[in-house]
Amino acid sequence: MTTTAPTVNGRVIALAHYAPRALLERILARHGITFEQSVTLRVVSVAGDSVDRDALVTDVIGSLKTDASVVHGVVDELTAAQLLERVPAQASRLRLTDAGRKVYETTTAESAEIAARLYEGIPAEDLAAAGRVLALITDRANAELAGA
Repeated sequence: MTTTAPTVNGRVIALAHYAPRALLERILARHGITFEQSVTLRVVSVAGDSVDRDALVTDVIGSLKTDASVVHGVVDELTAAQLLERVPAQASRLRLTDAGRKVYETTTAESAEIAARLYEGIPAEDLAAAGRVLALITDRANAELAGA
């Protein structure tokens, strides 16, 4: 019996997103953070020493497609949990605390282990083709959102 690969469509993309996300959320829950908090910690980590709060909020909105009020709430949660802090000399800037850096690095390492297992054995050319298709779909969806 020959199995036909599914055609890429919204359902296939959603299933490919939510199954790994469920695995990620298990990791995050063990460390006491949410998916939204994890995305926010990543943006701060990638920014380097610190990031302007408005720039952080804008970046996370772009990633999660959510409202600014939601992201401001996430930043407040992370600050209250002492995973983020204001930069003393620059009140509009935020940085990871030592605890925030540890949570981010630990959850990133644990999720990378799962990703390695999920992508294992998939030819590089297949991953590249899937990446191109998904990037195009993302660009088109972002353009639709911008025009709405």
